[in-house]
Amino acid sequence: MERPANRLKAELTTFLILTFGLSSIFYVFFAHAKTLSAGGGLYVFMLMWCPGVSALITRLVFQRNVRGEGWSWGSTRYELTGYLLPIAYAAAAYGAVWIFDFGRVDLSRFRTNPWTFITLGLAMSLASALGEELGWRGFLVPKLAERLTFTRTALISGIIWSSWHVPLIVFADYNGGTPTLYSIACFAVMVVGISFPMAWLRLRSGSLWPAALLHASHNLFIQGFFDRVTVDTGVTKYLLSEFGAVLAVAAAVAGFLFWQRRAQVGANAQDESPSVTGDRTRAATPAT
Repeated sequence: MERPANRLKAELTTFLILTFGLSSIFYVFFAHAKTLSAGGGLYVFMLMWCPGVSALITRLVFQRNVRGEGWSWGSTRYELTGYLLPIAYAAAAYGAVWIFDFGRVDLSRFRTNPWTFITLGLAMSLASALGEELGWRGFLVPKLAERLTFTRTALISGIIWSSWHVPLIVFADYNGGTPTLYSIACFAVMVVGISFPMAWLRLRSGSLWPAALLHASHNLFIQGFFDRVTVDTGVTKYLLSEFGAVLAVAAAVAGFLFWQRRAQVGANAQDESPSVTGDRTRAATPAT
């Protein structure tokens, strides 16, 4: 359902002010503590829910309901794509670095029960990622897609998403141990890259869950497995983790592959209507 430009602008402005306003509380806390481990993970969890809370508040203010977030599950093939994609681009990036001996792999460093890691680990990761995704893909992407092409929707949402992390990279310890500008640049390329499959999955499926699973899977497998089993040989930190060049390139390649399929979104994108009836409507999203 396309809304008047002035109202859409007001919705987006309200969402962004709320998101960065609430997040700034935690930015200040982490800047003072100099580490994200302060608070035992609780404050990170609360920070990740700032975009989601802001999205729900914005919908309640303008719609008087929270429809339109993409609550329905939809086709499971999209959820599977979201879950498996981070494993694929991470395996390609880390595997290349290991093979060419720019870093070593030591599987003995991974001591978590695999079944516990995949089930409980994914559930915990999803609980955090859902907070962000209610904001970025549940609200921001479909709103941008009402007026912008798929390319601009994915690009702008990715830039906003990466910018939201910058204070943590600059003022806390959310970085790769490399120069700050290098960490920011690699992180931004990676985040904007995966914003394309996340936007594609959100608009194509009409559901929030594929993007939420992609986000959760990315955090779980990269931070919880690939980073853990990788031995830094000196140059490794410049290539891997969320702040390394090779993972950034792998994410950009994944983004390019989904960008090539952008016409499928223009023809088939669906979203939950924010109307009282909750009927599903076709989104008039340009393909390019």
